Amino acid sequence: MAAPTGAGAAGEAPPAPGSFAVPSALLLTLLADARLPSGGHTQSGGLEPALRAGLRAGDVADYARARLRTVTAVEAGTAVVARAVAAAGEDLAAVDAAWAARTPSPALRANARRLGRGQLRVARTLWPVAPGRPDPLGQPAARAWPRPVVLGVLAHRAGLDAWDLGRLVGYDDVQTVVAALLKLEPADPLETTGMVVDLLPEIDALAARVSHLRHPVEIPAGGAPLMERWAQTHAATTERLFSA
Repeated sequence: MAAPTGAGAAGEAPPAPGSFAVPSALLLTLLADARLPSGGHTQSGGLEPALRAGLRAGDVADYARARLRTVTAVEAGTAVVARAVAAAGEDLAAVDAAWAARTPSPALRANARRLGRGQLRVARTLWPVAPGRPDPLGQPAARAWPRPVVLGVLAHRAGLDAWDLGRLVGYDDVQTVVAALLKLEPADPLETTGMVVDLLPEIDALAARVSHLRHPVEIPAGGAPLMERWAQTHAATTERLFSA
């Protein structure tokens, strides 16, 4: 299946004035760069508590695949819907509420809101709204939005299309997990890169699954009880390398 082209889908409003006229694929490259100061380096994608609970390093690829089909699908769907809602000028509070209802772990919700504040800084600095125009990210409520909601608004503002936004969320999650593995266990960087290569079709499948979503009720609701339990345990752990 070919990815849609252009900055937006049919019927959507164009990105806000001041957006960079950059092809979506290049924006994907920029936003997927781990050097972007958005707080992603503090994350292990839940791998640190999973390893402490007995997950073997050889099972990390399956762990990342399970995330793509559950918690990451919720985040990707939320981001795509937030993008559509922002494009329509509608209320993002409904997207926030739908995401929270699909994220039962308080630890995961709290962490996503911390990351949202980091992503908020990226959006406001690199894609500011022209003075006098409505700015949903300038509202006080935006400081409490989770990363996928802020990322969806950023995607609309910057001109990242829905397909590439789904890819971004999936790729970022997989890279977060395998990068953390290199810090937590002895591993060959080429082997971990091979994990990412093997999971690229899964990432594209995730993008295909969520790229057409437009309304909060359509956000996937796949749960991962073990990951949620590990996240809760990790939040109360004092000796840890990653915040989540």
